[in-house]
Parts: sequence; C-alpha cells; structure tokens
Amino acid sequence: MALDLARIRALCFDVDGTLNDTDDQFVERFEPFFRPMRFLLPGQDSTHAARRFVMWSEAPGNALLGLSDTLGIDDELARLAGWLNRMRKPKLRQFRPIPGVKEMLADLHKSYPLAVVSAREVENTLAFLKESGISQYFTCVAGAQTCDHTKPFPDPIFWAAKQMGVPPEACLMIGDTTVDIRAGKKAGAQTVGVLCGFGERAELERQGADLILENTPQLAAVLQPHQP
Repeated sequence: MALDLARIRALCFDVDGTLNDTDDQFVERFEPFFRPMRFLLPGQDSTHAARRFVMWSEAPGNALLGLSDTLGIDDELARLAGWLNRMRKPKLRQFRPIPGVKEMLADLHKSYPLAVVSAREVENTLAFLKESGISQYFTCVAGAQTCDHTKPFPDPIFWAAKQMGVPPEACLMIGDTTVDIRAGKKAGAQTVGVLCGFGERAELERQGADLILENTPQLAAVLQPHQP
C-alpha cells in the first residue's frame, strides 16, 4: 500500500471516528451493560467487549445506509434520525475532536483545499465543526442529503471535488470505515484508512486502502514533505 503523493490536490475527511472521537463515546455508553458479565469475558475486560460490540455493530449500520439509498428512502430515514436526535437529551458530550486534529487541519489547510464527506446530517456536522473551532478550514461540507446517494456511493466525493475545483481522482479520501474506502475507490480517489475510529486494519486492507494510519493527525507528517 502506498500513496501517489504527486496526484493529491485536495483532501476529503469523514467525521465520526476520523475527526470526531465518536467510537470512544459509544464504548463509554455500552460498557456498563457488559460490566455485570465481566466474569464471562476474556480477561474480564468489559471495555474491550464494549469496543468489539461497537465495531461489530458498525458494519450492519453502514449496510443499512447503502440499502436505504438503493430503495430511495434515505431522505425519510435521515429526517427520522434528525428528529430523534433533537428530541433526546444526549447523555454524553456529543463532540470530542480527536487530539491533534485541529493542528493537523491548520497545517494542511495551507496547501490543500479540504472538504468534509460525512453520512451524518449537514446541520449536525456544521455544529461539530463550529464547536471544535475547525469550520474555517473546510471549503465545503457534504452530508447525508447533499447528493442523491451518500457513502458508500461516490456521489458526495464527486460533489466535493467539484466544489474544490479538482477532479475526483486528485482527491484523497480519509476515513475510518470500509464505507469511506469504498466510496473513495469508486470515485477514483486515493484512500487513507485510520484506526482511531470504528474500522479495523484487516477490513480496511481488504477494501484496498492505499495507506493505513494509527490516527488521523499522522496524515500531516505523511503529506508535509510533498505539499504543493
């Protein structure tokens, strides 16, 4: 796996597990359910069990997103999810940027146009970017309803590339799940998988990620020597 650094003219970032530390928040939420069963778990580690559960549940969730697009009911599902999100009172702090992300974006913004390509609502994504103090670094934000189809379809990457004034194949898609890698590949873009979110190395490799990093902020060191 290797990147063709000379091709890269713009960067597309996923949000959950890539910029926002969402997976750890889900682990914190589910860990109390596994705690009473620690005596049945390997190493009696309820946190590890909760993380495995979160990783496992991510796959069918992404499959449901793709199916809803295929069936043409993604608008309805997104509106329902948005309504439920507004009605409930979150028990955890909703936004927790991954440490080092802000500094990385400030650095990369000097050399590349940046876009967000997320499967969450644009309104919620903009709130995360604003609260985290990173909204100024992004040229555009693609959410679940920006295009007719969301990830794993390539449509939002095509849209983001057009907004940034570059061809899709000049983009680098950075994300933590196979959905991000699949969308990037279908768009003709290069892809980077990060292990600070929901995905695991083996599945990201199987989808053909061009590079896999332990965390998103490491991208700055990868691109710095070749920044245009």
